[in-house]
Amino acid sequence: MSSIYSVGQVNTYIKRMFQQDFMLNRIYVRGEVSNLKYHPSGHIYFSLKDDTSAISCVMFAGSRRGLAFQMKDGDKVVVGGSVNVYEKSGHYQLYAKKIRLEGAGILYERFLALKQELEEMGMFAPEYKQPIPAYVRKMGVVTASTGAAIQDIRNISYRRNPYIQIILYPALVQGEGAKESIIRGIETLDQMNLDVIIVGRGGGSIEDLWAFNEESVARAVFNCSTPVVSAVGHETDTTITDFVADLRAPTPSAAAELAVTDIRSILNQMEEYQKQFRYTMQNKVMLYRRRLEGYETRWNYLNPKNQILEKRQQLIEMEERLQYRMERVLTGEKHRLSLYVQQFKGLSPLDKLNHGFSYVEDETGHAVTRTSQVYPGKHVKIHVSDGELGAEIKTVVPGKRDL
Repeated sequence: MSSIYSVGQVNTYIKRMFQQDFMLNRIYVRGEVSNLKYHPSGHIYFSLKDDTSAISCVMFAGSRRGLAFQMKDGDKVVVGGSVNVYEKSGHYQLYAKKIRLEGAGILYERFLALKQELEEMGMFAPEYKQPIPAYVRKMGVVTASTGAAIQDIRNISYRRNPYIQIILYPALVQGEGAKESIIRGIETLDQMNLDVIIVGRGGGSIEDLWAFNEESVARAVFNCSTPVVSAVGHETDTTITDFVADLRAPTPSAAAELAVTDIRSILNQMEEYQKQFRYTMQNKVMLYRRRLEGYETRWNYLNPKNQILEKRQQLIEMEERLQYRMERVLTGEKHRLSLYVQQFKGLSPLDKLNHGFSYVEDETGHAVTRTSQVYPGKHVKIHVSDGELGAEIKTVVPGKRDL
């Protein structure tokens, strides 16, 4: 009876046979991608097929560095790796280490490799990007002289700013000698003291746009002292020049819009500023006019002339009040004096003299009211109503009044 083997033993034996085959351990297989699945673990499962057959493939997460693009069903690719058996299921499959696109995919791989290299060198770093001037007066354009790109750039630029000066360097943008022509255009315009340079062309295949993926063109853009706007292809097209340029525009038309300021909007904005200025000035004038009127009122009130007039009027009023009060006081005093006069009228010597009485005084002017003040032979004066008399005392007869 022949030997009997388990399924596991058979699969292990077959796996060893695959491992011992040098060709299967290092093989490249061309085919179309189908049944593609990106697993959450990071592994990629897919099949390669051609007109006659198909083979299962897997790329483990640890080998993902060997994939420089986003793979999708229908891609024509070349897969490098090894063919081996998965013992658990007994299926053989291709374990992918590297995957590259075939045909145009080769150019795309070159594009990705150069992009990674230049990025690692820092040529895409934001700190090297120059700002685009806000108001461009002189603009250079590196593109084909007969393409739609220059017409779009001119139309939009002149519509936004009729006074802008556009200098065209007619360059080859496709085919042999294109990269050299583009480089000469960038370097020539860079010497003309321009505000900005637009480098670009219309859309096309990756082969048509390849001149803008050349490292020498990228370095010319990077070394340009004038700000550069990249405008290559349509919105979905991306080139190395886009990453190196100071500003990337999705289309040549968009490049003109980004580089050239719309002068109409500026004029409208200036008109709006003018309106705001006038409104603000009117409010300010009215405010200061009211304030000036207030100062004028205060000045008129505090004016020395007005103060003098006011004080003079106050003095006149005070003088009138004082005079009125003085008159009242004088009237009252006059009335009081008349009363005193009436009271003392009977006591007045003159009044007594007018009534027949006389007034006697000695030589010293003292009134003689007693006999004891005189003696015989003493001279005295006798005052009467109409004068005075000189007399000599002859006799002194004391009366009862001396008692």
